[in-house]
Amino acid sequence: MVVKRQKKNRRLQGRRTMGWGLVHRGKGQRGGSGKAGQGKRSKARKPSFWDDPVGQRGFVKHGAVLKEHPINLRGVAQLLPQWTAEGLVKHEADTTVIDLHILGYTKLLGTGKITQALSIRVPRASASAVKKVEAAKGSVSVEAKAAKTAAKATATESKSKGKAET
Repeated sequence: MVVKRQKKNRRLQGRRTMGWGLVHRGKGQRGGSGKAGQGKRSKARKPSFWDDPVGQRGFVKHGAVLKEHPINLRGVAQLLPQWTAEGLVKHEADTTVIDLHILGYTKLLGTGKITQALSIRVPRASASAVKKVEAAKGSVSVEAKAAKTAAKATATESKSKGKAET
């Protein structure tokens, strides 16, 4: 038996949402989703940025990105017994000689306390770190040449890593 019913659009006419739950319009013909669909049109009608290959736009960093490897005086004080056990530091008279550049650090920072006399060689050091080491009857020698070689080494490492990943 055939049931006589009104069409859905006639039943929902006059109700604000027409069954969508919110005010809604049709999506119309979009030719696909995203950038799809306009490829059959002539280039004159396309936006100019569509011609660029994906991933070839934006900013480019020129030159080497220098990576700092800092260490605080607190870290030096904590690692000093380990470095001594491994023979990475030298003891001369009443001071301990530490070459932070050889240990892989590029800058000495001033957070922490030093109680013993240390002679530290490092490419860069903050002013507060130098004051604290000198207050403990030690010395800090900043080597600009070592800083340049460290910068070049990190730059070549980052370039070689980039080439190896691609």
